Amino acid sequence: MGIPQCRFCKSQLSITFADLGMSPLSNRYVSAERLATMEPFYPLHAYVCPECFLVQLEEFESPQAIFQDYAYFSSYSDSWLQHARSYVAMMTNRFNFDRESRVVEIASNDGYLLQYFVQRGIPVLGIEPAANVAEVARQRGIPTETCFFGTETALRMVVERRQADLLLGNNVLAHVPNVNDFVGGMKLALAPDGIITMEFPHLLRLIEENQFDTIYHEHFSYLSLQTVERIFAAHGLRLFDVEELSTHGGSIRIFASHSGRGPASTGRVEALRQIEVERGLCDLDTYRNFDARVKETKRKLLTFLVQAKQENKTIAAYGAPAKGNTLLNYCGVRSDFIDFTVDRSPHKQNRFLPGTHIPILHPDALRQARPDYVLILPWNLRHEIMQQMSFIRDWGGQFVVPIPEVRVAA
Repeated sequence: MGIPQCRFCKSQLSITFADLGMSPLSNRYVSAERLATMEPFYPLHAYVCPECFLVQLEEFESPQAIFQDYAYFSSYSDSWLQHARSYVAMMTNRFNFDRESRVVEIASNDGYLLQYFVQRGIPVLGIEPAANVAEVARQRGIPTETCFFGTETALRMVVERRQADLLLGNNVLAHVPNVNDFVGGMKLALAPDGIITMEFPHLLRLIEENQFDTIYHEHFSYLSLQTVERIFAAHGLRLFDVEELSTHGGSIRIFASHSGRGPASTGRVEALRQIEVERGLCDLDTYRNFDARVKETKRKLLTFLVQAKQENKTIAAYGAPAKGNTLLNYCGVRSDFIDFTVDRSPHKQNRFLPGTHIPILHPDALRQARPDYVLILPWNLRHEIMQQMSFIRDWGGQFVVPIPEVRVAA
């Protein structure tokens, strides 16, 4: 294979950000019938572009294959539903969207967010590539098209006069391998005076809080404000505001319009851009040094697990998120350390984690097994989970949080 190229600016990629070895697709959960069959593993090696500072993976599996039978349904997180509800209220009040507006969400999942616009009588359209997830949204009364978004889809929207007054996407910008086609499509699909909002995990938080487990094959890109601003500008879109969010371990929400149009800049884009510069996101050494921290975190987690098992402690996990699968596969943690994990989603229960083949059970299994430790894999939801599962303390059980480094939570 030759030297890979940056998916935005086409510069050669030779600087490692994090090399996590070989790993299966993080949302390819395994049925009992498939346990004895071969699972494909792909390199999980993130590079940084020396020109535009886009951190990225090579594309080894197509989005069509990744999302053909998707097991992630947004509606199973109470805190994420509240986040969506608050967003709809804020956007409606700030930009006066009403029954004459059109709201389009890219990667709309099971309708978790658009349902709140529908409740306000605002017309919506969901665009969701995973057919099984899109069908759930339609059953809830959310108009949803099953397709991948890009310039082809956007041109069809233009022809059908369905351009968006609000075009939004949460945790999708990082999921597209052809970022130029995707952002170019947003330019086409946006009404002349329309607003774009995009939420995505902030690369600054990933680096400073050691969130290497958020690197997995679905996430083709890892984004800073400065890089996204450069990509949008290349396609005639202007960022006029940004918000820092606590979701997914630290995200940002950008607000964009057509260049030369839209609201005046709030000044927060410039302020956050300067913070990124001060924290080293324009310095390649910042990226080069990250891999060593990742290796040290692996060693600390394995040391904790080995010591716990030597003390005859029992260990279960909570959750079956993609980030957890990256963590467990990179660290080589299987059922010799963790007996099982639990998850609220019935779409994951009675399957097995990819690669590690740890069984996924209903949360009631924790009451029955009474483990000494519960490793929280979706650590970004740790407060919600610790509150819901507080009963493990009844028998002296303790929660363990693995990121930014392993610790027993109080």
